Amino acid sequence: MNKNTLISTFVSVASLFAACSNQRPYDASGTFEAVETVISTDANGKLLQFNVEEGQTLEKGKTIGYIDSVQLYLKKVQLQSQVRATLSQKPDAGSQLAPLQTQLETAKKEQKRLTNLVAANAANQKQLDDISAQVELIQKQIESLQKNLSLTSSSLDAQIKPLQAQIDQIDDQLAKCKIINPVNGTVLSKYAETNELVLMGKPLYKIADLSEIILRAYLTNDQLTQIKLSQKVKVLTDDGKGGSKPCEGIVTWISNKAEFTPKTIQTKDERANLVYAVKINVKNDGLLKIGMYAEVILEK
Repeated sequence: MNKNTLISTFVSVASLFAACSNQRPYDASGTFEAVETVISTDANGKLLQFNVEEGQTLEKGKTIGYIDSVQLYLKKVQLQSQVRATLSQKPDAGSQLAPLQTQLETAKKEQKRLTNLVAANAANQKQLDDISAQVELIQKQIESLQKNLSLTSSSLDAQIKPLQAQIDQIDDQLAKCKIINPVNGTVLSKYAETNELVLMGKPLYKIADLSEIILRAYLTNDQLTQIKLSQKVKVLTDDGKGGSKPCEGIVTWISNKAEFTPKTIQTKDERANLVYAVKINVKNDGLLKIGMYAEVILEK
């Protein structure tokens, strides 16, 4: 072997050892994912305003748009007018009972006066009996009128209830015309634009909370004894410079059944092996993305 060949062989072997020394030892690998929520419409109509852009961070409870609700509002006004018209038919019990109440008070005073006169032998019993009968008659008239007034009011109240139920239903539909973001997160996809006609159930956008991202990794049966729920593990991601960036993760879920290794994780031969999926929550500093590859080192 000549000198040049010897030097070339030495360099190749050195390079091989360097490459092997740079390989990062890890116990599992996987990709990042997040809990993605597709937000859909709860009403039908034209999308008059929709302030959403992909990559935008939205807060929970923020109003981001609304759907045309003019027809619903006009229907509500019509129902409210019907309620007022029905209520106007309610009898005024006080004004209708007032004359009888006055007659009753006068009759009772006369009854009391005659009772005293009869006791003093200054009036006959027939006069007292007549006024007592009058008092009883007026009382029955008052009771009858009160019953009729109560029945009329109850009947009108019964007519109002379905109208009020329709108003409450429209109020609910009007509230759903406002598009309110339900969760904190980042907009991943946008499916609609302003001035489009949307129907109930149409997807508007997809959102996910990326402040804490999930690494789905896969372990062999032998490795299950090294991991448990709430355990802290080390997660390695590429730093963009040929090295790795470590961060801490917490195991939140371990599958209770085995599956074949996903095609995206291992080589073709290794895909025949059975593995267990685990989910590891990792705090995101903004650099971790959905679909990014990462490796896991378990505590020994």
